[in-house]
Amino acid sequence: MIDPMVSSYEQMVFDAVTRLENRIGRTRVVVQVGQCSASVGASLLADELKNGLNIGDFDVVKTGCDGACFAAPQVIVNYQSGDVSYFQNVNYTDLTEIRNSLVNNECRKPGVNLERFFSLQHLSLMSGVGDIDPYSLDEYLSYGGYHGLLKALCMTPADVTLEVAQSGLLGRGGAYFPTSRKWETARNTDSPERFLVVNAEEGEPGLFKDRHILEGMPHRLLEGALIAAYASGCSKCYVYVNAEANLSSARLSEAIRLAQATGLIGNHILGSDFNCTVELRIGAGGYVCGEETTLINTMEGVRREPRLKPPFPVESGLFQKPTVINNVETLANVPAILLNGATSFAQIGLPEATGTKLYSLSGSVCRPGLMELPMGATLRQIVVDVGGGNLPEKSAKLLAVGGPSSGVLPISEIDTQMKPGWLHESGVVMGGGGVIVLDEEVPVKEVVRSLAQYNASESCGKCTPCREGTPRVVEMLSQLEEDDDSTKTIQDLELLSDILAGASLCGLGQMAGNVVKSGLYFFRDELTGKKEKM
Repeated sequence: MIDPMVSSYEQMVFDAVTRLENRIGRTRVVVQVGQCSASVGASLLADELKNGLNIGDFDVVKTGCDGACFAAPQVIVNYQSGDVSYFQNVNYTDLTEIRNSLVNNECRKPGVNLERFFSLQHLSLMSGVGDIDPYSLDEYLSYGGYHGLLKALCMTPADVTLEVAQSGLLGRGGAYFPTSRKWETARNTDSPERFLVVNAEEGEPGLFKDRHILEGMPHRLLEGALIAAYASGCSKCYVYVNAEANLSSARLSEAIRLAQATGLIGNHILGSDFNCTVELRIGAGGYVCGEETTLINTMEGVRREPRLKPPFPVESGLFQKPTVINNVETLANVPAILLNGATSFAQIGLPEATGTKLYSLSGSVCRPGLMELPMGATLRQIVVDVGGGNLPEKSAKLLAVGGPSSGVLPISEIDTQMKPGWLHESGVVMGGGGVIVLDEEVPVKEVVRSLAQYNASESCGKCTPCREGTPRVVEMLSQLEEDDDSTKTIQDLELLSDILAGASLCGLGQMAGNVVKSGLYFFRDELTGKKEKM
């Protein structure tokens, strides 16, 4: 006898595929519209193609960005014959060429840079992004979507948690805490009500991984969130999205609406006893909102500042209920783990840090964008192999890794492996996976000062060490150039960095001294205004 849940899912997929069959025989024109490409006119180009070209039987679809931000705007034509034509860095003057390609079925292959960019990656989280219509639940279902949720619902919550534990999945928000441990802790509480919060704040400069998932594959996130809610015993899920991520919010909101209408969110999901609602929440703005207890405070309508821990959110969080907080990238990994098994995930990456990792690459580099590589990839693989290395006539000098809460590395450290924990004793961490490449034209002292100033500006002001200490760091960095003998100022800076790390209430203050420590370690002479000795 077929399980009613399996029957319900199979009927859902059958109906989706049947509806999609109506498009067979039509040419599909994909315009990748994400946060990155929208800024260079991709959305307007898509509208022009849809409304301004009277060329017959074709569909224009706005998808997310596949990570090749350097090639935006991208237009991909899927012909009825099965051939595919690729257009990169499209502008209005290219519309005639695209029109001719559509009319004459002229196939145009992707450029060498695009092939190189993708051939070196290990696509899992980003598979289908840039191809699937993020507004279409039917397309996600036909792609195997929500099959992982079905498998989870056919298991006990404890078995789902065990599967994720055996995969070795660590959180991808920056702390890299074992995901399954949060779920198990919440489930084992005696509270009758528990919450799941998806942290999609992503306010760190140079980081754009979560937005690519939200914009390109929102149902993958929802599927992962529902599995997490089932495993941890949560009946309510909130997705907390950055206040400025308008496209992410719009596409996620539509995904939630469609999933609710289809019975994938709500009561008796897929005919099971599992009930879970999902609600979109817009963030309060500010880097510090990414800190989990600050996020909770803003959801409750109080001041955006962190809480004392313990208790931790998984014990007493939103409305004093056990609250699991997971990052977007973390949850987007979960469906594949349930679908393919823990072993398939654990075979990728490092023994102590399994799976793939999304890296946001920007700055003075040939191929900036979002890339997916096995955990443990080196900066050389990210910056040179996939990213293409220096811009023409430029020479990379410095790598800002992990955002303002991390530090800076000289280009000589390019073989450093990206993994959880300290990347270097000077205080550099991987963080969320942001990598900014800076060339010799950018003064190191300005980079370090800018990152320090960002931390000072974003401090919530609740705890004295951070409120008073981060502005003082900026002042002392400026003072370094004025001192004839900077020894005392350097000692004070290092001491203040240690005080921030030990006495601040949350991660912003605790990590604020890292950029100073790493800057002094590698670029002391430049920071003091003396000639570089490297």
